[in-house]
Amino acid sequence: MIKSMTGYGRCEIAKGERKITVEMKSVNHRYLDVTIKMPKKLNFFEAAIRSELKNYIERGKVDIFITYEDLTESNVCVKYNKELAAEYMRYLAQMAEDFSLDDDIRVSTLSRYPEVFSMEEQTIDEEALWQLLDEAVKGAAEKFVETRIKEGGNLRDDLVGKLDGMLAHVDFITQRSPQIVAEYRQKLEEKVRELVGDVKVDESRLLTEVTIYADKVCVDEELVRLRSHIETTKENLIQGGSIGRKLDFIAQEMNREANTILSKANDLEITNHAIELKTEIEKVREQIQNIE
Repeated sequence: MIKSMTGYGRCEIAKGERKITVEMKSVNHRYLDVTIKMPKKLNFFEAAIRSELKNYIERGKVDIFITYEDLTESNVCVKYNKELAAEYMRYLAQMAEDFSLDDDIRVSTLSRYPEVFSMEEQTIDEEALWQLLDEAVKGAAEKFVETRIKEGGNLRDDLVGKLDGMLAHVDFITQRSPQIVAEYRQKLEEKVRELVGDVKVDESRLLTEVTIYADKVCVDEELVRLRSHIETTKENLIQGGSIGRKLDFIAQEMNREANTILSKANDLEITNHAIELKTEIEKVREQIQNIE
């Protein structure tokens, strides 16, 4: 099977008062480029997340969005800073003495002074949190891969159809090429007779001219290589795997062969089919860019 580089996956895991949601989406990229957006308290797990993703993804620009909710009431507690409160009281008493003021400090007043009371988050069980996060990441990645495989199957079918169409053009050019040499010989003989009348044609000279022409328009080697590239691409599509880069290189080689055929073409029908070949090769290259 082959995979598209376009995919989407989402997984939400809730256990107790905690809930983690992971969303993944990707587009084409030459390499694996992962961007993760998540709460700061989960940053500690970024390296582990990236390591886990390598089991599912080889290429593509992947954006991952992670949200975390903790609804427990016991994860935050109030901390009373007795030493700081005593410091406030000492200075307030000193102020009352220095300026002959009433020492009217009440508990409610003192409690509002900075840092006398503070909110403190309790220590998180990192192992339990990672188990929850890991489960969500794996769930999203599996769904993500499913969409890539489904899209990859569609790409394979489309590409195989295009490659079969390319083979039809190659078959036509293969059959047509010998005919244009024979037609050239016939036209050359007719031209010579028009010029010299009934004088016997020099067969050796005629053969030389035809041979020179045949060498100029011969595309046998290009057709053999192009057919081989097309068949190799089909075989790789059927075998599957991470073949995007390999197929992109083969497509470039196919384009070179088609360009050479077009440059040598001295026949309208061959030219038309060579142009159609180049058009199909460009379409194939565009689709191959989507394969992992």
